[in-house]
Amino acid sequence: MTNSCLRFDVLTLFPGIFDGYLQQSLLKKAIDAGLVSVQLWNFRDWATDRHKSVDDTPYGGGPGMLIRCEPVYASVEAVQAAAEPPGRLVMLTPQGRRLDQPLIEELAAEQRLLLLCGRYEGFDERIADGLQPLQVSVGDFICNGGEVPAMLVIDAVIRLVPGVLGDDTSAKYESFASEGQLEYPQYTRPREFRGMAVPEVLLNGNHQEIARWRAEQSEKRTRERR
Repeated sequence: MTNSCLRFDVLTLFPGIFDGYLQQSLLKKAIDAGLVSVQLWNFRDWATDRHKSVDDTPYGGGPGMLIRCEPVYASVEAVQAAAEPPGRLVMLTPQGRRLDQPLIEELAAEQRLLLLCGRYEGFDERIADGLQPLQVSVGDFICNGGEVPAMLVIDAVIRLVPGVLGDDTSAKYESFASEGQLEYPQYTRPREFRGMAVPEVLLNGNHQEIARWRAEQSEKRTRERR
């Protein structure tokens, strides 16, 4: 692992969900190259009863179960102490700050991120009150747990780690990376497919015209779709 390695610590009830994810594509290459490290932790390892229970019914009634304070506090404190720096704590929750490119850039500036993945009806409120994590939502919808949102955070953040992309300029021109605009249309061979042709401007070799066309298309697409 290099000194510039970005470390993710994922705290979850289902670490096995990440097994295949960690063995594929850019993330695996980044891990193998020592640019990124992902450590998995199970809340149940800090449960104190013989059943390794981490949840309980909510006070006041209501459906479902809540993840209790004790195993979460114990796991976070132990994981933070396992390496330096202690890292920035992030809770994946529908009630958090909306995930967008500026937030991804903010997270990518960190050396270490601890990602808390909820399940069931979520976390006891005192976990957020006491640990003061950055609460992050990947959208206004409900997932079965925080694991897939955590993967989204990891996937987006590692693209900004130097050396992860084959071409470090790639991230600069992607959607949202330039003044919040969507990316312009792109084409490859063949020049014509089922009656649909590549725009002539992309074939004439005039880089100024191409740049102007791309900027116009990016603005048009953003205006129409956002």
